[in-house]
Amino acid sequence: MAMSDVITSIRTEKGLTQQQVARDLYVTRQAVSRWETGETSPGIDMVKLICVTYGVPLERFFEMPKDYYCQCCSMPISQPELHGTEADGTVSEHYCKWCYQDGEFTAKNVDMDEFIEATAQLEADALGVTREEAVSLMGTLLPHLQRWEDAHAEQ
Repeated sequence: MAMSDVITSIRTEKGLTQQQVARDLYVTRQAVSRWETGETSPGIDMVKLICVTYGVPLERFFEMPKDYYCQCCSMPISQPELHGTEADGTVSEHYCKWCYQDGEFTAKNVDMDEFIEATAQLEADALGVTREEAVSLMGTLLPHLQRWEDAHAEQ
């Protein structure tokens, strides 16, 4: 689903007008209208505000089925050769080859913040956004991925 459709569906599910959404998000009604028509798209921080304001998961904007994205870095794993490997050499179902090899994470003994700091520029370059936007996006997405959920549960 396109971002414009996601925004429209959130607004209609909540029974709101474009004017009400604009007021909630501190933008103009015209901005909301342009998002819904696909003329423009909100930035990453605005998408995060929409999610927080209306209680919707960020994944809804990015159509992120867990079996398609690396559960460490969120990179799409669209081809078999992009999958990491388990200790026995079999293909990892959940992680890409850059994050996980031979049953271990390639970035060992790092917390999520350190991981984001080390990889933010790669994410920015891949998405065509600023480093700051990449940090913001990763800080929102990564806590919902298996590696970081598991790490948080162990603490």
